Amino acid sequence: MTLYEVKEGSRVKILNITGGHGVKNRLAAIGLFPGAEVKVVKSPPGPVIVEVAGSRVAVGQGMAKKVEVERL
Repeated sequence: MTLYEVKEGSRVKILNITGGHGVKNRLAAIGLFPGAEVKVVKSPPGPVIVEVAGSRVAVGQGMAKKVEVERL
């Protein structure tokens, strides 16, 4: 399942990020990397808003579709 598919209020663990180094580096800079646990605050339509390490960040739909996750 991808981050894009997760419902609001769910907690997930990031398993993998598909895409090039640019995508991985951008997501890592905001705390999204394999092993990180996040809570989905808002799901589509619009950007996916997640809470990670005490901060809320918005992730565009295209990037959210590249983040593979599992429910906790």
